[in-house]
Amino acid sequence: MSRAGALDLASGVGGKITKDDVKSAVDEYEKYHGYYGGKEEARKSNYTDMVNKYYDLATSFYEYGWGESFHFAHRWNGESLRESIKRHEHFLALQLGLKPGMKVLDVGCGIGGPLREIAKFSLTSVTGLNNNEYQISRGKELNRLAGVSATCDFVKADFMKMPFSDNTFDAVYAIEATCHAPDPVGCYKEIYRVLKPGQCFAVYEWCITDHYDPNNATHKRIKDEIELGNGLPDIRSTQQCLQAAKDAGFEVIWDKDLAEDSPVPWYLPLDPSRFSLSSFRLTTVGRAITRTMVKALEYVGLAPQGSERVSNFLEKAAEGLVEGGKKEIFTPMYFFLVRKPISE
Repeated sequence: MSRAGALDLASGVGGKITKDDVKSAVDEYEKYHGYYGGKEEARKSNYTDMVNKYYDLATSFYEYGWGESFHFAHRWNGESLRESIKRHEHFLALQLGLKPGMKVLDVGCGIGGPLREIAKFSLTSVTGLNNNEYQISRGKELNRLAGVSATCDFVKADFMKMPFSDNTFDAVYAIEATCHAPDPVGCYKEIYRVLKPGQCFAVYEWCITDHYDPNNATHKRIKDEIELGNGLPDIRSTQQCLQAAKDAGFEVIWDKDLAEDSPVPWYLPLDPSRFSLSSFRLTTVGRAITRTMVKALEYVGLAPQGSERVSNFLEKAAEGLVEGGKKEIFTPMYFFLVRKPISE
């Protein structure tokens, strides 16, 4: 039910940004990033503006290429990308022990693909937390079309300052979203606060691995490309993320980089050496066609000025992700399951 056409992509670029202002928004977004000389502290102190601009600019590209679920997945041989994405979501539900009637929070929910899938799979009620107005408007429409509006809803808010009472949710999860947080401890503390005692939080985090060398110029370039193309203030290490969860008060049940034993590399859909008809838009050829199409639509005025540049920095991100995956210096699926103690 995602928007599939070229005109849908073109009309969606910029999200809630006025079409005449898209180009200036691209200018401002790019200046935040190290690839263009931006500083980490500026990204952290202005993370709300940076991340909102990113998702206003990029969401229609994501939906055009990936569908409703904007994330990678552990993947078995013979498994399609779509199948692996659903299984990746079901895995979270199973790890959290979700049961019918439970009240669940999706932190940084995008347009709600995972929350709809998890709600249907587990018969739970899922609230999606998102600070981007455009994504929420798309999510509500997709909820209506999927017939899940009674059990799935959205709340517009910053996950560093959640508008929920203490001990509200039976389970919380985040899929490749809390990487946008300027301070992981602060983010996890908010999750801890709204989670009921004795209940669990499960997350897939974007992280640099132990193979990353901050003094290696190639590694640094790859990291900068990923941050630019994905709206990130910084990319933390796996150990930094796990320690942040502990510092927030959680008990660690288990953790693992699920990319390490994925039979099919997580980055394969973006790899230039790979071709697939089933996910053609993600391939190198498919992405090249998209960039050409966006350039043409911008030229004739059907896409706002600046659209081609959004396509270009997303392509730069894809290159960085593939290279980071091949060098094993980056993972989009560092998983951990943690519990809020029954008594604090």
